[in-house]
Amino acid sequence: MIPLNNNEMLLLRGDKGTLGIIKAGENGQFFLETEKEEILLALDPDDLLVASGFGTDKKTINGLKCVLYMIREVGSPFIVLPKNHPASKRLKIVVSVGDKTRLSCSITPGTHPEQDILCGADEFDGVEIYGVKGGVEFNNLTGGLIERIPFDI
Repeated sequence: MIPLNNNEMLLLRGDKGTLGIIKAGENGQFFLETEKEEILLALDPDDLLVASGFGTDKKTINGLKCVLYMIREVGSPFIVLPKNHPASKRLKIVVSVGDKTRLSCSITPGTHPEQDILCGADEFDGVEIYGVKGGVEFNNLTGGLIERIPFDI
């Protein structure tokens, strides 16, 4: 287990992609917007928000922080695009939420309302991330550099 509190963000850096991981915190309620409905997501404080960025530079890391901050702290909803939406090809960061996230390189970014699967770089395909009491656990992680940084803007 890797310790993580509400004021920290884990970065998992690879060669082509970066993941940003934060605890859901005390808010407990998030909204998922699809083309047809709005879904209320009720989360435990140890559940995770996981953002997947298709890059490794400072701009990508700042973007991960910004997106996660907008969702957790500002209350912006998760937005799911319809299948074959042209914007999915331009998404640089996508997000999932819950107690478990599975990374896949074979899905279309931003089009899955299921919050247990997230599009990621090839190097993270099959990685599973679990929110546990006081931290984060990984399954099938074979590479990458893990770093814990302050979660602030």
